Formats: sequence, structure tokens, C-alpha cells
Amino acid sequence: MTGLYGGVFDPPHNGHVALAEAAVQHFDLERLVVLVVIEPGHKDVELDFDDRFRLAQLAFGDLPRTELVPEEHARTVDALRAEACEDPLFLVGADEFAAFLSWKEPNRVLELARLAEATRPGYPRDRLKPVLASLERPERVEFFEIPPVFVSSSDVRERVRRGESIDGLVPKAVAGEIELSGLYRVLP
Repeated sequence: MTGLYGGVFDPPHNGHVALAEAAVQHFDLERLVVLVVIEPGHKDVELDFDDRFRLAQLAFGDLPRTELVPEEHARTVDALRAEACEDPLFLVGADEFAAFLSWKEPNRVLELARLAEATRPGYPRDRLKPVLASLERPERVEFFEIPPVFVSSSDVRERVRRGESIDGLVPKAVAGEIELSGLYRVLP
């Protein structure tokens, strides 16, 4: 079984890595493809693609059965249409699943892939039930638990701007590269 995990990773943090690790183990994935979106259509990014891809390589590069791929499609449904995987498992956090109905063609996404939704602090299951109830194929959504990781990319960026430590929020190699390259120091 192939897992797909897409995102902008601006920057990748320990929550992203925890989700990837848990999914590989929980679903016994043969491989996990981390799709780093080149030009996201749903949110602004601060770093250019090359910097975000380098940080993602540092965050996910040592995970077993994991490969990183630049993703040219801005929307998940378009990426899934282009993928050659048979019935892949697309990984999302609870925050993304809470907004799933706003995605481009969410029901088509579930025709092309099963969705694996990971728990996230601040997103209790009751908050996600209305999303599930609105889907044509809710049986294509699988929930799995991960340990709570209280971090967000926006929090990491703000801490860097304020000169605060990001140790424990991002993988050590990512923190080192952010510091060495001076990333996120100035508002874009």
C-alpha cells in the first residue's frame, strides 16, 4: 500500500514527522511519498520551493520507506488524477480534514484515494462528524491516532522572527538549516 502525504511544509515540523511515522506503522505502508507542493493554490508560503523542499528532505529523508517528490499540482484532486498509484492512502491531519469540504472536488478525492485522518490537538472527533456526514463515501475515510504534538508551521515562523528557540518543535536538522540560512527572520 502506498501512502501520499502532501503539503507546503513551510517549515516541516515535528507534527508532520509524527504523522508520517505513525501512518507508516499503523497502515504498514510499503512506501510513503511526501509530495512537496511547488505552487500551492490554497495558502501563501513564505519560502520558495527549493528552500521548502530542502527542509522537507531534512525532516523526512531518514524515515523508512519514504521518498520526497516535487508536486506540480496545486490541488489534491489534480495530483491524485496524475498519480499512478492504485487506491493510495492520502494522509491528512485533523485540521485539514476539518476543511475538507472546501477542497476542490472532495468527493472525487475519495474516489481516487482513501483518506487517512490523523488526530490533532484542538480537533475533537465531534468537530469532524459534520464533515464525514456530508461526504458521499464516508467509508473511504479512516481515522488513526497519533501522540499529540502541539506545534504549527505558523508558530515556528513567528518564533524564529522573535528570535525564540524552535528546539523540540522541528527536527534538529531543520532547526539547524533555518538558523544557518537565516530563514523566516524577515517578513516576506
